[in-house]
Amino acid sequence: MIGWALAVACGLAGLGVLAAVVSPRRVRAALVGAATAGVGLAGLVAGVAALRGQTYGARIPGLLPLTEAQIAVDPLGGWFLTVTGGVLAVTALYGIGYAGHGHAPAGRGVQAAQPVFAAVLLLVPAASSASTFLVLWELMAVTSLVMVLAEHRARPAVAEAGWWYAVLTHLGFVAILLGLVLYAANAGGDAFADLRDADLSPALRGVVFVLVFVGFGSKAGLVPLHVWLPRAHAEAPSPISAMLSAAMVNVGVYGMIRVGFDLLGGGTRWWWLLVLAVGAVSALYGILQATVAADLKRLLAYSTVENMGLVFLGLGAAGIFHTAGAVTLAALAMAAALLHVLNHAGFKALLFTAAGSVLRATGSRDLDALGGLRSRMPATTALFAVGALGASALPPGNGFVSEWLLLQSLVQALPAGGVVTAVAMPLAVAVVALTAGLAVATFVKALGVGFFARPRSDAAASATESPPVMLAAMGILAAACTGLALAPQALGPALSRAVGAATGTSGTVMSGGVSLRLAGIASTMSPLLTAIALVVAVAGTAGLVRLVTGRVARRRAVALWDCGAGPPTARMQYTATSFAEPLQRVFDDVLAPETDVDVTPHAESAYLVARVAYQTRVPDRVEHALYTPLITAARQLGRLGPVLANGSVHRYLGYGFFGVTGLLLILAVTR
Repeated sequence: MIGWALAVACGLAGLGVLAAVVSPRRVRAALVGAATAGVGLAGLVAGVAALRGQTYGARIPGLLPLTEAQIAVDPLGGWFLTVTGGVLAVTALYGIGYAGHGHAPAGRGVQAAQPVFAAVLLLVPAASSASTFLVLWELMAVTSLVMVLAEHRARPAVAEAGWWYAVLTHLGFVAILLGLVLYAANAGGDAFADLRDADLSPALRGVVFVLVFVGFGSKAGLVPLHVWLPRAHAEAPSPISAMLSAAMVNVGVYGMIRVGFDLLGGGTRWWWLLVLAVGAVSALYGILQATVAADLKRLLAYSTVENMGLVFLGLGAAGIFHTAGAVTLAALAMAAALLHVLNHAGFKALLFTAAGSVLRATGSRDLDALGGLRSRMPATTALFAVGALGASALPPGNGFVSEWLLLQSLVQALPAGGVVTAVAMPLAVAVVALTAGLAVATFVKALGVGFFARPRSDAAASATESPPVMLAAMGILAAACTGLALAPQALGPALSRAVGAATGTSGTVMSGGVSLRLAGIASTMSPLLTAIALVVAVAGTAGLVRLVTGRVARRRAVALWDCGAGPPTARMQYTATSFAEPLQRVFDDVLAPETDVDVTPHAESAYLVARVAYQTRVPDRVEHALYTPLITAARQLGRLGPVLANGSVHRYLGYGFFGVTGLLLILAVTR
């Protein structure tokens, strides 16, 4: 079943490329979208089969130069195949409606890249050798770059985002390449089976781990390698943004689990303390940037940084528990990380598609220019609210379940012993709690200002609802988020198999009927009963308020007191920027906002003010502090090129002489 499903996915990808090349423009987007959706469904079938206990392995000779392609699927790969396949299928369906209303990507090449990207994204978790994995990883990077650049002719910001993405993703690839080549060279083979059996020194294992962590962390968008993500995810077409943010970043998580836990065997404690610390910093920094962002898609992109930080925090905790011999806690933390990968994929795909619906209707991503969409786009508003509830980690949202599971593993860590655990785990609990609170503020801002406030532009006031195909795709994602929120225990057997494949443990991690029960921990929770209680409480409160206000209205009806100024206008309401300003002040030292006040005096007198212009922005401080000096230094080095290569043959001969002489001296010394 798994082999056939993967073969069907590759065949459909080929048909999608053919459709992009030869089909006429009026049907091209629909044919390519259908082929991509088929690729996703095939991956979903393969993943579900693997999670049900099936395994698959194959060798394809002659496909790669000097070696053979090796494919194998276990429950861990099946988990990521399932998540990726589901996201690809639904977002490709959404893309058919999106492209049919004036948003088709420019050029056949961009459309041809989409099904190839989908197929390669499915095959990455199925690779079972270093060479196969690296080839597929590079194909994924190249095809995704083509899609990110889809609208580069229309907007200069897209080209800039493409440059950032290309540089950082290939630097990450170089790190992974160095790590796996170093690993394979000392293992005597590049097959994953050979890597598992390799006897490497602790120092070499540490070097390999750090290299692959840099590479996989860059793909997942961890700080400080995250700077490409807010640009690329925001500037790509909305269906592509959903694929990147809900599916592609997950392969960074998969790579870290596969190499760190499976191939390297778990390693030592300092590895996972590093992962936990970087994950915690990424979660906090990402949600702080999202809190102050006014660009809706940029806000969602920084939310991805936050959620990937939480996932890596869970992986770090699992690694620490694994090295300490706390098998149950390690399995629980790994389950929390994997479940959050699934939950994040669901609500983030829904949020990006809803943001695309807003962009289609208004032509704007600026929350300060939106508002009034609740009445103009009621279905999109309701669907965005479902995704926002999940991203806020509040019940009954699906993000609440996985973050609760993560907190349970961290809170129960103290009995595991150790000074490091006693210090690190309470700090990790505080990070998870703080990010959850800031996430609530972030999505209250996005939903309240963007959808429930009064319209602040003519485009927002005249917006129309999205076509049925787009709404149907978003409805599927909302239904998936609801199911994950109310009945996560149904995933218990599949999640336990994936955790077992990752950590080498056996047994059920999560089970239950109405209530969710965790293995080895007394804590229980019922998402369904919690949701019912919340619905009853909200309905009862609303009914009581309606009853009381109804009686008052029958006795006395008066107009709104407005101080004689008339009804309130949009200028009297909070904008996204003003809503976030108190939090911006609290975290001023971290965010380092930039303000500029330009006072223009009157022509007749310098004491009379004609105009005051006030500007404020919150730049990415990591980018400003780390990458700006690097770019400046690279440009200065580039200016040396004409000086060093001035066309003089004598100078070139001198370079060669001193180079060869230096090499001979080095060889003489080393002997």
